[in-house]
Amino acid sequence: MKRLVATVSIVLLFHPLVALAETPEERGLAIAVEADQRDNGWVDSTAELTMILRNRHGQESTRTIRSKSLEVENDGDKRLSIFDNPRDVKGTAMLTFSHKLPPDDQWLYLPALKRVKRISSRNKSGSFMGSEFSFEDLGSQEVEQYTYKYLRDEEVDGRPCFVIERYPVDKYSGYKRQVVWIDQERYQPLKVEYYDRKNAHLKTLTSRGYHQYLGRYWRPDEMEMVNHQNHKSTLLKWKNYRFHIGLTKRDFDRNSLKRAR
Repeated sequence: MKRLVATVSIVLLFHPLVALAETPEERGLAIAVEADQRDNGWVDSTAELTMILRNRHGQESTRTIRSKSLEVENDGDKRLSIFDNPRDVKGTAMLTFSHKLPPDDQWLYLPALKRVKRISSRNKSGSFMGSEFSFEDLGSQEVEQYTYKYLRDEEVDGRPCFVIERYPVDKYSGYKRQVVWIDQERYQPLKVEYYDRKNAHLKTLTSRGYHQYLGRYWRPDEMEMVNHQNHKSTLLKWKNYRFHIGLTKRDFDRNSLKRAR
């Protein structure tokens, strides 16, 4: 897969995307590679977010989180999420090491127990902290984690998109397939439909309010995951994105979970 991605990347420098893609599979991969390349080079970042959980009756509960991310050359990103509120989850921290090929490494620090729990690759489809995001959804979605197929062009909220289907390589994935709407100008996902192992429509993720940072990198203000089977949803509201903070790998080792405050 790495050799295939490298070949596609080189050809993209000299040929239009449409000319490159001869089959739906080749075109789907080319679109995914282009999206990945456009988001390279941000180095590190921090952000704050509010997580709003809604049950099937519309009742809400809110949590506040700090997020730190580190770009890793020739591998997936590292990400640390720290819960600040409410009191019953304060100090809980999630550390994810994404990889180009599954499985990702993930650890959850539970302050009440004062211990770090490793998330098994067999349990990645489980709910993250009661939200409609699974542990699997928290990785950096590396190109090599999927195979691809181009489906069609279609608009989302007036923006032309490529619609591609991607199929997880990891045999323990909670999903059979995902359908992704990728903005043709920004190469950012506007919508993702997730289908469970029985190929039933499980969830839809919608990303809104994209803003550009450092003249290149697009990040959304909101990400909403709606579960169509249990009728619950989770809204993530992002703010205060910062880049080039000077974070290092030491900020993302397992001991950083216990140091998180």
